[in-house]
Amino acid sequence: MRVPITALTLMNSVYRKIFPAVNQELTHWKNRAEQIPDEELRKQALASIETKRFHCQGGGVYALLAGYEWREAIRFIVAYQTISDYLDNLCDRSTSMDPADFRLLHDAMIDALKPGNTIKNYYALRDVQLDGEYLADLVRTCQKTLRNLDDYSIIQGYLLKLEAMYGDLQVHKHVKVEERIPRLTNWYDRHTEESPGLSWYEFSAAAGSTLGVFCMVSYTMNGKMTADLAEKIYQSYFPYMQALHILLDYYIDQHEDMVEADLNFCSYYPDQDVMKERLTYFIGQVNKHVQVLPNQSFHEMIHQGLVGLYLGDPKVKEIDGGAEMTRELLRTSGYRSRFFHWNTRMYYKISGKTG
Repeated sequence: MRVPITALTLMNSVYRKIFPAVNQELTHWKNRAEQIPDEELRKQALASIETKRFHCQGGGVYALLAGYEWREAIRFIVAYQTISDYLDNLCDRSTSMDPADFRLLHDAMIDALKPGNTIKNYYALRDVQLDGEYLADLVRTCQKTLRNLDDYSIIQGYLLKLEAMYGDLQVHKHVKVEERIPRLTNWYDRHTEESPGLSWYEFSAAAGSTLGVFCMVSYTMNGKMTADLAEKIYQSYFPYMQALHILLDYYIDQHEDMVEADLNFCSYYPDQDVMKERLTYFIGQVNKHVQVLPNQSFHEMIHQGLVGLYLGDPKVKEIDGGAEMTRELLRTSGYRSRFFHWNTRMYYKISGKTG
């Protein structure tokens, strides 16, 4: 159960092991979602699985760090990411603008990381509530996995810190439009020590990723977690890897978010040149910080894969300057990014998908 060290062995493991196992887990949760009694909750649960499947597939790659427990790692990753995507849909496409409602919904992600916590009614502040225990079962699945980890106490504090920032972000970015930026900038001002040199929108992007959680849990499942490693992963993934992840995600969604009037962090860069300069900076910082981690080549391929994957999406063609941005970031990120980019473009071409 070796961790892949080349792009070819990584892609082989992803296509032969990770994606089939992720799809199996998602089929289970899709079947559960279809049984949700409330029509609106059922619609959002199914939509989150259908349109955000790639989030679970990408996160599932971290299961390769879990050794012989890789299937259990996938079970956790898919359940946790599905909670995240489902709640994001509920907040994005909700008539509610109540921050207390959004906060209570995201208590599910805190409880998922605390095996001893009891399940609560996460829908208590909204009209629609009958989900047939769908959200509760997702939380219980995460709790069951973490309960069996001997060294979970080493990483729990870091996971809860990452989740706290994620939860804050989801509350602040979904309130009334006129309140969003003041809330986000005030929140950023309270965290400037944790985000040296970052703008408020770059810090917000770093808070919006779940990669650090998946990395720590997978290493812990492999019995390799130590206090020193947990600290190194946290420092390597937050803010740089996580910010790069979400900024690339927002970059390709610019047109869609404009149509939907959704908040997009990339829209706050003064111009394309500054955005390109900052994304290049994040690539360099990620590459520098992952050098202290075990399986260094794997973590390098993660950020190279992010660049190749996102910039290989057909949606890049809709963005002014997209071709130039792609050339520059692929050049900066290296030859393996170009390999992942080529694979991504071939996938879209063969599958007939348009993004």
